[in-house]
Amino acid sequence: MQLLKPENNKKSSILPLLAVGTFGLHIFTLILLMFHGSLLQNLSRQLTPQSLVQLVDGRAITVDPKPSFERNPETIRHFVGETMTLMLTWSQQQPPKTIWAISSQLLTNDLQPKLQAEITNLTSAAQFENININRGTEYVLVVQKISQPIAIGNGRWKVEMLANQLTFSNYDNLGTSTPFNKQILVEAVDEQAALLPDVAPLPWHFAAYRLGEARLKIYNICAITDKNCS
Repeated sequence: MQLLKPENNKKSSILPLLAVGTFGLHIFTLILLMFHGSLLQNLSRQLTPQSLVQLVDGRAITVDPKPSFERNPETIRHFVGETMTLMLTWSQQQPPKTIWAISSQLLTNDLQPKLQAEITNLTSAAQFENININRGTEYVLVVQKISQPIAIGNGRWKVEMLANQLTFSNYDNLGTSTPFNKQILVEAVDEQAALLPDVAPLPWHFAAYRLGEARLKIYNICAITDKNCS
């Protein structure tokens, strides 16, 4: 039988101690990381500003802000319906050229020429350019239905809108109807979409400004039957 040398005995007794010590160090490091993670999470919550939301039943709650590309479906539907109604409702007191100059802020720059040409086709070019629309003539967009938004990208949605632009005049109290059934594509933006003028803002400026607070813009409008609308 061969006996172990004293040096080997010392090495054998140290190895378990080293293993236990290393394991304990790992446990301590893990606990320290978890503690730091908890501190960072609490600090993040403290530094993230919360918004006060007043509910319709009178209650008030604080909520964390959503990322800029998230929007509530009803916010999108309201934005589309009110924007198109503002844009396509005209009268002598609400001339189309003035309304276009204000409401077109809610469209992307690429869409503005295309939609302006389409709106001009709803009436005569002379009527659109005329500052004062014919006395007694009114154009009113009546929205019948707006579908639930479908997400088509990060911060982008598509809705379908069924509407008619009704035209009334002193000679036609019953009015005529022009269908305006469209697919409307909107996207989230980082800044307020509409600005107020420094001097003498009109009621329509305030209407566009309130709509712009949703931080949405319409970036494309297609026929309801267009399968390639994007």
